[in-house]
Amino acid sequence: MGEVRIKRVYEDADKEDGVRILVDRLWPRGVSKEAAALDGWIKDVAPSPGLRTWWKHDPKRFREFADRYRSELDGNPAVADLLAIVRGNDRASLIYAAKDPLVNHALVLRDYLTGIL
Repeated sequence: MGEVRIKRVYEDADKEDGVRILVDRLWPRGVSKEAAALDGWIKDVAPSPGLRTWWKHDPKRFREFADRYRSELDGNPAVADLLAIVRGNDRASLIYAAKDPLVNHALVLRDYLTGIL
């Protein structure tokens, strides 16, 4: 089973990242495909547009956002695709674009996957 990390897309890629999977629904602004150095993009594992719009990255709503997002993940077939990648590699980095490293969907997703592994 693989280790799951998270990393902002705006940080330099590193061989310690392992397999790099973008987990945002939208392509990050100002980042070329070469600079992103991704091994894959699973946009359907990101929060739904409706949930993203409701949340607005408001730290006060993070706990409720996390609950709602986990509920979405429970019924999301893209989770199986991501799990297959994680299980097939020693290390996987979930790449995200949000500004706040303490309030973002990748944290919730990493913890969700870790709970399954």
